[in-house]
Amino acid sequence: MHKDNCFYLGRIVKKHSFKGEVVIKLDTDEPELYGNLESVFVDLGNNLVPFFIEKSSLSKGTMLRLKFEGVDSEEDAEAILRSGIYLPIDLLPKLTGDKFYYHEVIGFDIKDSSFGTVGVIKEINDSSAQPLFVVDREGKEIFIPMIDDFIKKVDRENKTIEVVTPEGLIDLYL
Repeated sequence: MHKDNCFYLGRIVKKHSFKGEVVIKLDTDEPELYGNLESVFVDLGNNLVPFFIEKSSLSKGTMLRLKFEGVDSEEDAEAILRSGIYLPIDLLPKLTGDKFYYHEVIGFDIKDSSFGTVGVIKEINDSSAQPLFVVDREGKEIFIPMIDDFIKKVDRENKTIEVVTPEGLIDLYL
């Protein structure tokens, strides 16, 4: 399995017991969807390795306690500590309306209500305080904050996102 075909679910943040249990901090608003998984992919040395789950339990909001098959000691758990956890993209719940996953809007056109067609979304920058659409307009990068008030319509069929940005925002980049 390749990361391109998966989504990031969370990270192993600590060991839980001397029997190899680990705790995963889930990166989701709906942790209850992931309480009964059969398996996950663990990122080990840039390879996604399948791990099968013996038992799991949700605790403290977005924390998921897991016991993997074959991870039976503190040393085994230590070896996978701080590893990323991934699942196949087809396991993501389908979103509708104006909600979207970052990966699904790459390649969509951005249209501003007053400016017109801005360009194509080439990535999402979520390393800043506010996630940003990174839009390519004829070789120039334009950053549009992903604020609910700015996003007016997500049209999956036509691969477009309609936005309303403050006057002059797009012109700053041109």
